[in-house]
Amino acid sequence: MRRTTTALVGLSCAATLTLSACSSDTETQTTSAPATAVDGPITIVASTNVWGSVAEAVAGDLATVDSIIADPSADPHSYEASPGDAAKIAEASLVVYNGGGYDEFIDDILASEGQNVPSVNAFDLLDADHAHDEDTAEPADTAEPADTDGHSHGEVNEHVWYNAEVAAATAESIAESLGQLDPDNAAQYTANAETFHEQVHGITDVTAKIAADHSNVPVAQTEPIAHYLIEESGLDDKTPEDFKDAIEEGNDPSPASIAATRDLFTSNSVKALVYNTQTQDAVTQDIRSTAEAAGVPVVEVTETLPEGLTYIEWQTKAAEDLQAALSAS
Repeated sequence: MRRTTTALVGLSCAATLTLSACSSDTETQTTSAPATAVDGPITIVASTNVWGSVAEAVAGDLATVDSIIADPSADPHSYEASPGDAAKIAEASLVVYNGGGYDEFIDDILASEGQNVPSVNAFDLLDADHAHDEDTAEPADTAEPADTDGHSHGEVNEHVWYNAEVAAATAESIAESLGQLDPDNAAQYTANAETFHEQVHGITDVTAKIAADHSNVPVAQTEPIAHYLIEESGLDDKTPEDFKDAIEEGNDPSPASIAATRDLFTSNSVKALVYNTQTQDAVTQDIRSTAEAAGVPVVEVTETLPEGLTYIEWQTKAAEDLQAALSAS
């Protein structure tokens, strides 16, 4: 079953993007165990090929990266790890995963008796990104009311790979951990993470341009996969929450929520539809057909990395596709 984890993230660890735990027991921790120098080859296990791509960008040819989920038809929310998966994680030098309940099978394995594997949890780095948002936020009189659509910067969901700055923070944390595992190459890992962060600016430059050119423009999405792409682009998601939640949970939306969603397009109330191609069913296909019939551009997004693309290429394309759709509408 699909589900969205929505929560308020504490900001007390905001200044730290490292792998160490924060000073208080109640604060966020981004690793399950400290990384120490190892003999022999370094192996990184990622929950999905999304985080595998980020890890590869940092590790280069100095480590082997194995992604457990690369199949577009597999749902990390409900994925059941095999004994082979558990063995890979137990034997890994480092585990990189999304967290936030998205790939919970990783948490289950890491929490099992006897496991003490260093890990990087991307979701745990959201506190720092959102703290930065508060530090650089627009004045209150220009901001959207916090309760308009449930998507203020104080709220998050688990699909954090669509937040490019969180991906950059994850790369930095991977670099730090690899530097502890392989001190001789620590400088190279740090340099690779810095290069990755520079490339992330290509994504955020596009979303900033969207926000400048299309501030608060209304859009819709079939489910909240690209929540952060929409948020960072300064757009207003008008999709009924109960519709998105039902699709995300794998349930049938109510007739009323379907009608309300269809009305967004027939009434010309939104300028683009962000459409997850990996969870298509009769309902979402009907929504897409309704949007296309109304002349509303459709922006396709996915949950896993398409074959042949890196994380940077994939997310840059998603942002550029959204920009093109809004410019055409």
